[in-house]
Amino acid sequence: MSNLTDRVKGIIFIIFSAFGFAGMSAFVKLAGDLPSFQKTFFRNLVSCIVALIFIIKNKESFFGKKDSQKLLILRSALGTIGIVLNYYSIDRLILSDANMLNKLSPFFVIIFSALFLGEKINLKQVISILIAFVGVLFIIKPSFNVDLIPFIMGILGAVFAAGAYTCLRTLGSKEKHYTIVFYFSLFSLIVIFPFMMFVYKPMTSLQLFYLLMAGVFASIGQFGITIAYKYAPAKEISIFDYSNIIFSAIISFVVFGALPDNLSFIGYIIIFAASFYMFIYNKKLDKLEKVKGK
Repeated sequence: MSNLTDRVKGIIFIIFSAFGFAGMSAFVKLAGDLPSFQKTFFRNLVSCIVALIFIIKNKESFFGKKDSQKLLILRSALGTIGIVLNYYSIDRLILSDANMLNKLSPFFVIIFSALFLGEKINLKQVISILIAFVGVLFIIKPSFNVDLIPFIMGILGAVFAAGAYTCLRTLGSKEKHYTIVFYFSLFSLIVIFPFMMFVYKPMTSLQLFYLLMAGVFASIGQFGITIAYKYAPAKEISIFDYSNIIFSAIISFVVFGALPDNLSFIGYIIIFAASFYMFIYNKKLDKLEKVKGK
């Protein structure tokens, strides 16, 4: 690793993170017919313990600064709702379909950053968002019946995740990532617990193992992406996060014997193309900003 550039290290870690989140989704699905609240609780229980260990080891703050509390609570609330909705769609859709819908969150971040952070949104960004949603239509294949609900939940999951990521854009410069992960995980455990108890279903030891493994792989995903963005800016490496869809499709076929249909594949290509366009566009913006700064 020492001979690699920071950008290559960032790419390696973000692909590692994508594999972690794909593994998390697979274990969530393997856990079977359990309520999404129950799955979310056990997933975040592991993340909370892992983050706690890192906080103690690095002697970081448990709950962050006083002036960060509103933003930490908002980030945690949005993130918790996003996970519950994402797990609902994972349980009912082909794995790669559910994960691709979740990957719409960067496009919603653009919208929310414009609305709430005052960042300008230009025509090229608007076009990329519209193209991405054309891709969504290929995946959903709307028939306007009850079969549409898991797709809608998947999109809403991406919306709430984007809200959480928008909060992180501000929090990232104020709080350590260990603190943010711990705060979110603990908040989620406290909020989800009464809902989980209300709908709780007895689990086999194998189901419990699957949920704990989902938490382990979620932690790999969370910390992998955090380390990746330490080595390189999101604009340079975020496109490689879409390797998650490749991992998900492979796992979906090997473990569940399911593959996306042709229209879904077309949708993947359209969304990836829109993301790749934004990736190239952002790199050009960075070069222009560097030239202006000289």
